Amino acid sequence: MSLTTRLASSGLLSKAASAFFCTTLALSTLFLSGCQFGRSEAEAKEGTAALEKPCEIRYGLPIDSFVLVEGEVGSNQFLADILLPHQVAYALIDRMAQDIELFDFRRMRAGNPYTLLLGPDSSARYFVYEENKIEYVVYTFEGDSVSGYRASKPVERKVREVAGIITSSLYQSLLDGGASAELAVRLADLYAWSIDFYKIQDGDKFKVIYGESFVDGESVGVDSIFASSFNYRGKEFEAFRFDQEGETGYFDAEGKSLKRAFLQAPLNYTRISSRYSLKRFHPVQKRYKAHLGTDYAAPEGTPIHATGDGLVIAAGYNSGNGNFVKIKHNDTYSTQYLHMSRFAPGMKNGRAVKQGEVIGYVGSTGLATGPHLCYRFWKNGQQVDPFLEKIPASFPINEKLRPVFDALVAKWSKALDAIPYPEPAEAPADQKQEFAGIN
Repeated sequence: MSLTTRLASSGLLSKAASAFFCTTLALSTLFLSGCQFGRSEAEAKEGTAALEKPCEIRYGLPIDSFVLVEGEVGSNQFLADILLPHQVAYALIDRMAQDIELFDFRRMRAGNPYTLLLGPDSSARYFVYEENKIEYVVYTFEGDSVSGYRASKPVERKVREVAGIITSSLYQSLLDGGASAELAVRLADLYAWSIDFYKIQDGDKFKVIYGESFVDGESVGVDSIFASSFNYRGKEFEAFRFDQEGETGYFDAEGKSLKRAFLQAPLNYTRISSRYSLKRFHPVQKRYKAHLGTDYAAPEGTPIHATGDGLVIAAGYNSGNGNFVKIKHNDTYSTQYLHMSRFAPGMKNGRAVKQGEVIGYVGSTGLATGPHLCYRFWKNGQQVDPFLEKIPASFPINEKLRPVFDALVAKWSKALDAIPYPEPAEAPADQKQEFAGIN
């Protein structure tokens, strides 16, 4: 392994050190090309200018010294397909594939970028595969040996803010405010216990302060939400991020946890097609009867999440429910999930599940006209409407940490108050939706 490679793999090849290697390389090139005494002043200045030219560093390597071959992994493309054309022996490729502790090339994904650095003889000297937008793995070829190391691109983290008034959907309002679609998912997760995102309406509004990561000036994701306020149907829901006892949670200004014993809904990105009702026209049986569940229309295969911690007391099939799972959460509450296309692996009677865990997938088994989930909520043995239940909260702020929490709330509340709402705008007719939810 070369000195440059050893330093890069150890994380010691800083920009200054990289510049040193580039300068040394340039000096060597000038010397080997026959620098002679008695050169003219103009020639000397030209040589000095060449030395002062910055060297481009990528992946911790001075790429100016090589021929670059860049590409993306193709569908059904193997590592050998990429390396063999560039004079990498199959034995070295096999050695790379065997070293799954460094990287398992069975997880190489179509569309991910890779870079080859070629020497003067067009043979590969380095191979870089980007596992994601931040992490990558570098392999060095020297004769009949190959070595590698993992590294990460420098990440810049910024605190950002966004505010919006919903006129079509939360998703569109966030995009209009310059935020990413990912933030909509994060907000839905944060308020999963307190806001029914399937009932968001025009005029609801929000403010969010959040962290976002950037690599090479490009956003690579939302890190966390620090504080937010969401005015939902005239009621203000605040959320403040706080760490206590080694866990991160979100709390309102009074220190009550936003987390509840049950999620507001067992699915993401769906719409409610039929609510709990004591008299509904059944689309299959063609008669009016009580519908003691909530139907969520969703594409077949959409993951279904347990709305609370509990124990599976039934996982099976019958002609009405199709594939279904029933979970007992405590002596008071149980939930049931019907018409699944299939169960999650290992889902059976006696299985303990956690809130948010995938228990199955949306389907249309049993008495169903199309793919959807019928969600049923039981209290003391009777089916009830989950949207009318007062669900108990999780643990509040530890009183010993109250002064720290109150100071944090004061800081973020002041910052939220300073964020102005944008001027409300009427949504185009083709963007209006019957369901103005997340998407």
